[in-house]
Amino acid sequence: MKARTQSKKVNKAWLSDHVNDPYVKLAQKEGYRSRAAYKLQEIDTLFDLIRPGATVVDLGCAPGAWCQYARRRLAPEGAAAGQLGGAIIGLDLLPMEPIEGVSFLQGDFRDPEVLARLEAALAGRPVDVVISDMAPNLSGIAAADAARAADLVELAVDFACAHLRPGGALVAKVFHGSGYDALVRLFRSRFQRVKPVKPKASRDKSAETYLVGIGPMQDGGPP
Repeated sequence: MKARTQSKKVNKAWLSDHVNDPYVKLAQKEGYRSRAAYKLQEIDTLFDLIRPGATVVDLGCAPGAWCQYARRRLAPEGAAAGQLGGAIIGLDLLPMEPIEGVSFLQGDFRDPEVLARLEAALAGRPVDVVISDMAPNLSGIAAADAARAADLVELAVDFACAHLRPGGALVAKVFHGSGYDALVRLFRSRFQRVKPVKPKASRDKSAETYLVGIGPMQDGGPP
């Protein structure tokens, strides 16, 4: 009973924080599906990654806030609907409500068949930006969770380096803790410019941060 009561208190506290979160309120006001849109917005503002005419691949896209943000960036004058200047392909294990102009694929990014479907959707087009907010379902076992999270980042790096145009960029969520330094080294071995970013919209208590890699190196090494 004590554990259950404690759990209720924690859930109530989280709900209160969530409801009163300024980014949650802003997302509701501006029509975004989650507050995560403002994480990408800050990163994009810093590096000017998503521009009209770009091809964007969003890995782990559900519920769709990052696709929505990219959609507005690719539309004339930032409109949320209307003519799209560029292409957005989203992929997630979970379903996602449709977004006008966004091609969505449901499946596990770790599945070679799903990856083949994503590559087919690109139809040979080079990608300008890969954005990845992927994270595994947590088991509570720190070492296992860190390994699974790192595996997703490594797959995103491999995909990005295989499909990005010269000068293209990857934005990937990572977590501080076991394996973080190794992922930074991986980025530095595969991209010409690497920068970690902790967006203001990312909660202080969260261990998440984002690695931005710009300019994939040729053949995985220095150009």
